[in-house]
Amino acid sequence: MGLLQISSSPHVHDTDSVKKIMWTVVIALIPTMIFSFIYFGWDAVRVTCISIAACIAFEWLIQKFLIRGKCTISDGSAVITGMLLAFNVPSNLDWYIILTGALVAIGISKMAFGGLGKNIFNPALVGRVFLLISFPQQMTTWPQPHRVFTHAVDATTGATPLGYIQTKIAEGADVSDLMSQLPTYAQLLLGERGGSLGEVAAAAIILGGIILLCRKVITWHIPVAFIGTAFVFATILHMCNPALYIPGSYHLLTGGLLLGAIFMATDMVTSPMTAKGKLIFGIGCGVLTICIRVWGSYPEGVSFAILLMNAFTPLINKWCPPARFGASTKL
Repeated sequence: MGLLQISSSPHVHDTDSVKKIMWTVVIALIPTMIFSFIYFGWDAVRVTCISIAACIAFEWLIQKFLIRGKCTISDGSAVITGMLLAFNVPSNLDWYIILTGALVAIGISKMAFGGLGKNIFNPALVGRVFLLISFPQQMTTWPQPHRVFTHAVDATTGATPLGYIQTKIAEGADVSDLMSQLPTYAQLLLGERGGSLGEVAAAAIILGGIILLCRKVITWHIPVAFIGTAFVFATILHMCNPALYIPGSYHLLTGGLLLGAIFMATDMVTSPMTAKGKLIFGIGCGVLTICIRVWGSYPEGVSFAILLMNAFTPLINKWCPPARFGASTKL
């Protein structure tokens, strides 16, 4: 009889290793990173490099001097956290704020729980929300991207489409009149709008999602449930009062909804294990995102929605447990 090896999640039941999966996610994030470099120039390069380097350094230091365990920085998880943290902040963020976010993401959200597989919440989102609460002005000052293939970056700042909509609606404006003043769907797909590094080009995020699906790193359940629920909910609101609520399709392409649904809500450690559980998780994320966007104080709600559903993941796993070994699996 062979020995049983007990370890924390993620548990991979095929030939893929955790390291291989993590580096596949890094590759899938490259299109989004390239678009951020195109639109925000050297500032985007600076923020991304500092974030990745800081996450790797903090993980190594904590493992070497505090946990005194095996060094795991080569598995790629710290690189992913650094990239996702960078993709959730403005390109003009000061270096010390980026370091603070990286320390919170790695030190508090990940390593304090024991490292990869033991964390309850998505580390990059914990770092992002901490920075948003601690540095609200810096985290909501959005540089406007320049037009693609031009040489100079427009250094002016302005509101994101969602922030602009929220401000104008509070002033009594009609959404129907606002739509002509907002970026077009083509501009949203290609990145010509203000926002964080990773939310500007929807097409690049979708391409990364296709890579993950084709490589079977993620399944369709959470992204489809998340995006579909947000679209249906927002569309119903728009149909009920088009003067007050923007179309569901515009919700999908603005803010960090696609980035969150494809790259962060699907985190195998902080999301449910079963297909049914993933659907429940995605639906919850979609509902919470639109509720926060429409009725909350923040124009964006993806980060808070995913973190709230991360907290419910143990309950969802208990309600929708995986099938026992040898039993048939049903959705």
